[in-house]
Amino acid sequence: MTTSAHDAMPTGDGADHTVAEIAQQPAVWREVGAIVADGRDRLDTFLEPLLAEKDLRIVLTGAGTSAFAGEVVRAALARATGRRVDAVSTTDIVADPYASFPDDVPTLLVSFARSGDSPESVAATRLAEQVLTRVNHLVITCNSAGRLARTHGESAASHVLLMPAAANDQGFAMTSSFTSMLLASLLAFDALGTDGIEAPAAAAEHITAGGLDQAIDTLLAHRPERLVYLGSSSALKGLAQESALKLLELTGGALVASSESSLGFRHGPKSVLNDRTAVVVYVSNNPYTRRYDLDIITELRAGLPPGSVVAVTASPDGLPGDDTWLLPELAGADDAALALAAVAIAQLIALRSSMAHGIRPDNPFPSGEVNRVVQGVTLHPLPERRNHVA
Repeated sequence: MTTSAHDAMPTGDGADHTVAEIAQQPAVWREVGAIVADGRDRLDTFLEPLLAEKDLRIVLTGAGTSAFAGEVVRAALARATGRRVDAVSTTDIVADPYASFPDDVPTLLVSFARSGDSPESVAATRLAEQVLTRVNHLVITCNSAGRLARTHGESAASHVLLMPAAANDQGFAMTSSFTSMLLASLLAFDALGTDGIEAPAAAAEHITAGGLDQAIDTLLAHRPERLVYLGSSSALKGLAQESALKLLELTGGALVASSESSLGFRHGPKSVLNDRTAVVVYVSNNPYTRRYDLDIITELRAGLPPGSVVAVTASPDGLPGDDTWLLPELAGADDAALALAAVAIAQLIALRSSMAHGIRPDNPFPSGEVNRVVQGVTLHPLPERRNHVA
């Protein structure tokens, strides 16, 4: 069965939400653009005094997919703001807040959260306030009724940026919620670039309307047992992490998925390769970084079966036509904008793989061992710093 984001799926196949939420992304992004534009004055009133502080540290946080949103945008936000920007997951903050906030400097904590109801979401913001003398919060969330939005909605030290209602995915895995929050952060800090929303939206529309259906079918026709995603720039390495997670989630762990940088892959992770491994390399638009991506593609294609190594790129330079998936709308764009659109490829690979394994993508864990909103976390009291052992 061919499952594309633009196809109408029959009722009862357990994919309705996931299919719709992948396909709707370009339209939702335009709504995000309107939301940020309409709230620009309030947002600037909140951000400008903070960004004027030379020692401001911006920390991007979330868990799982939400954490990877921070990884994707980190470098772009650092360039746009001229400030120190770090991506630190809420799970790391909750487990070791003193290591997450080693310097007591003015901090803007940017929280990404689909529901805002995961135990770590609010806990991370409270721990930041406990550890730091000065902390402000930019909350980017898809759920106005979530604990995170309600906790920070009335605080003078916080600004809540709500995504369109459609971005609050009902499927198990985050798709449009991930890209909407990622986009909102780029827009909030004026870091998307001159092409704005339209270039990544056009690329994503090409993908979700079936432009790469045949290519994806060809890759999966090899029935890979392992799939590796590689990306070298900060943004594309974050994209690779999210891509691997999406495959694990939607296939219920039936497919082994991993991620690395092109250079890092040779240092041990390459051990995963066998003749049933497929590799997707996200090729950087940065000319220097791109050379390392091209090197690993050449090396892997020499050792793996034909058709097993795919290059996702905005430019064909240095690549053969075969097994090159082209997104020309994004030639010259920042890698964060490339990642925004290219993640739709990973979402479709995960969706089709899930269906091929007879798994329902909207709920790949019907027994409840993994949940849409994380459960089972016990939050423990934080000792004072002098009693803390690193």
